[in-house]
Amino acid sequence: MQPVLAGPSRRAVGAAGYVSAGLPRKQRRAKARAARKIEADARQALMAERKAVLDAQRQERRRAAYLPRRGEPGPAALRSYRRLHTTPYRATSDVLAVAYPFLAEAGLGSDGVLIGHDSWSGAGFVFDPWVLYGKGVLTNPNVLLAGVIGRGKSTLAKSLTTRSLPLGRRVYVPGDPKGEWTPVVKANGGATIEVGTGNRLNPLDEGPRPTGMADDTWQQVVAQRRNDLLGALTEQSLGRPLRPTQRTAIAAAVDHVVEQTAGRGEPPILPLVVQAMLYPSADRRGSTARQLATDGREAAHALARLVDGDLGGLFDGPSTVAFDPSLPMVSIDLSHVASAGASDTMIALVMTCASAWMEAALFDPGAGLRWVVYDEAWRIMRSPALLSRMQAQWKLSRAHGIANMAIIHRLSDLGAVGDADSAARNTALGLLADCSNRVIYAQESGEAEKTGAAIGLSETEIAQLPQLERGEGLWRVGERAFMVRHRLTPAELELFNTDARMSMT
Repeated sequence: MQPVLAGPSRRAVGAAGYVSAGLPRKQRRAKARAARKIEADARQALMAERKAVLDAQRQERRRAAYLPRRGEPGPAALRSYRRLHTTPYRATSDVLAVAYPFLAEAGLGSDGVLIGHDSWSGAGFVFDPWVLYGKGVLTNPNVLLAGVIGRGKSTLAKSLTTRSLPLGRRVYVPGDPKGEWTPVVKANGGATIEVGTGNRLNPLDEGPRPTGMADDTWQQVVAQRRNDLLGALTEQSLGRPLRPTQRTAIAAAVDHVVEQTAGRGEPPILPLVVQAMLYPSADRRGSTARQLATDGREAAHALARLVDGDLGGLFDGPSTVAFDPSLPMVSIDLSHVASAGASDTMIALVMTCASAWMEAALFDPGAGLRWVVYDEAWRIMRSPALLSRMQAQWKLSRAHGIANMAIIHRLSDLGAVGDADSAARNTALGLLADCSNRVIYAQESGEAEKTGAAIGLSETEIAQLPQLERGEGLWRVGERAFMVRHRLTPAELELFNTDARMSMT
């Protein structure tokens, strides 16, 4: 007969756990008690073993040097006498979201120019378009700066560019209608070229030739630059786009004058171009000399304004001053022309000629990284032709190591160019797209919505634009947004901001 394991003692191992079916009841009970005892002894042995392990671990923890529960004793323990008790506060998730510490931007890094501090996080705000472009944060280094009068946008431009000088950057201001940059330039060891005081600039100057460029390529680049400039000036004077035949007449006159002056070793000048347009001496492919005279007559009289009209003496001869690209800062002061009662159209023409003269010397790949500041750029933007030329310069910024900065009052200046869906309007909006950095200072309530729609601001950001304090601006750097308060030293405050003091608090 097979032995049967007693029910109550199934887990016991040993002979006492097996009970034969033929044993008397008394013996079977004795066997069961013996099995239960074996099981109890085994359980006690296991518990004793586990207790020994726990005691050893406890002793090891006691011997280890752990920080006391209430901190180290002593005066430098950095702990309070009593435990900290906070009052519970209950609010909605919308209210508590503003206190969440990771909602504030971490910033753009520490490489670059210190602008001030982030109004949202309180951290310092550092900006440099070339550094950010190298990191892939930006697609181009250009900056668009907009804000109403008296909010500190010009002060920001002067401070940002001046603080860039120790980093090896240079600063050029092709047109300064108010003369506000003159003291800044002179204080930093630069030079100011004053227009309207006897100085003359030739916008048809070649400028420095890039190293390694072939003769034919260089001549084509210079010719294209001159034709674009004269075409833009003519369209600005006429108030309408040029016809193809008029452009042909301008190109024929420029080629004729360049050929004449090259033999004498002289630069081409505007009076000779106007003379060649009025009295062409040779045929052009598709046009006779008589047809060129007819086609270019109206354009020649428009350009004559720069020769013997109200702008005579400014750009009608060889340059009497030279541009020194090695200086840290150079500006062209147009305040004498503006103070003489010049119209916006005249100022735009002067700014275009002055900027063309400086830009011819700017496009030198070996000149390093440079800021080019277009103050009062809204004057140029009113002309579709000049705006188109300005956008072309924006697109060449990366190739020449230049960061363009356009200073305007409001972004609606871009939307006011031309009719809806016109080429001029698209060009203006394209200029905004070519600026990876948009700095918006305070805007009127009516302009805030337009500004937000133009650069894709959130409702919260749009609501803050009219409430921005002086010296505080919304920075859109690529796809990231910062609310930055500009900070000035006392010396900068005195030099940059003579008419509209910025609060240092």
